[in-house]
Amino acid sequence: MTDHDEAAAVRPLTLAWVHRHLAADERVVGAHALHGGATAEMRRLTIATRDGGSRHLVLRSFVAPTRQGPAEELLHREADALTTLTGSGVAAPGLLAVDPTAAHCEYPSLLMTHLPGRAVLDGEGLEVRLPLLARQLVAVHAVRPAVQPREYVALTTADTVVVPQGADVAVWSAAIEAIRRPAPRYEGRFLHRDFQPGNVLFDLPRDGRAGEAGAGITGVVDWAAASWGPADLDVAHCSANLALLHGPAWGLRFIEAYQEAGGMLAASADERLYWQVRAPLAFSEEVQWLAQPWQEAGRTELTTEVVEERLNAYVSSLMDALG
Repeated sequence: MTDHDEAAAVRPLTLAWVHRHLAADERVVGAHALHGGATAEMRRLTIATRDGGSRHLVLRSFVAPTRQGPAEELLHREADALTTLTGSGVAAPGLLAVDPTAAHCEYPSLLMTHLPGRAVLDGEGLEVRLPLLARQLVAVHAVRPAVQPREYVALTTADTVVVPQGADVAVWSAAIEAIRRPAPRYEGRFLHRDFQPGNVLFDLPRDGRAGEAGAGITGVVDWAAASWGPADLDVAHCSANLALLHGPAWGLRFIEAYQEAGGMLAASADERLYWQVRAPLAFSEEVQWLAQPWQEAGRTELTTEVVEERLNAYVSSLMDALG
């Protein structure tokens, strides 16, 4: 194998495992590290095919403990989600093989098909992409799995929220109190649980501009946190990401766009506030972790300080809109 990226070198046991899941006369001839994965090493593998051509696969390997839980559980959930999504109308990678306990590989790993397109994190053309994101999330929530996945896990508690320096303490206290009460009843939906611009791939017009009318979504990736719960949680997570990437107004606009696309949220303002504020409050505990991959992806202006300022502003905006 010839590595296209030295950092992407596939470990020997894992490489042998991948080869066992290829067609006859196929072989791995290159690998390239994919950036943006926060919980695992991601590699795009180049496969030489028997007809002299090539194709790409994606290899995910969990090489360190994750914040979301054991790698074995995450890989089982992703494999189940990819199986569920086959034929669902939601474009997602196809599952080829999974080794959740590292019985064959150096680390727990999953092999899947490669989707075309790329994630878009800059602000140009966001007004075009926003409704596409909303419609895609409505389609995800319309999936009816034969086997219901694990119920969602809350990512924060009222006692672990970190109030940013300089924040309006009264506003944050009210937000924290909003999630201290028991969770409202909800109608369960199939959730991605990390639906946000970094996990949605776009096909862009020939000039590469993300804002042209020809832009479209080619797929949704990273299903390791797939869960069962209220649609509000996915909407809240994406809204909070948009608020931090582009400003608080875009977070609120996504909530509207989801409903305009036919998505259903909690009935009352109090219930919507409970779910919508959970995501930014959870982000308060990991601002530096959020900022780093965005900076590596080219958004160098998103320093920890800037992200924290936007987080504070978004919580205030949510409390004004729903509180």
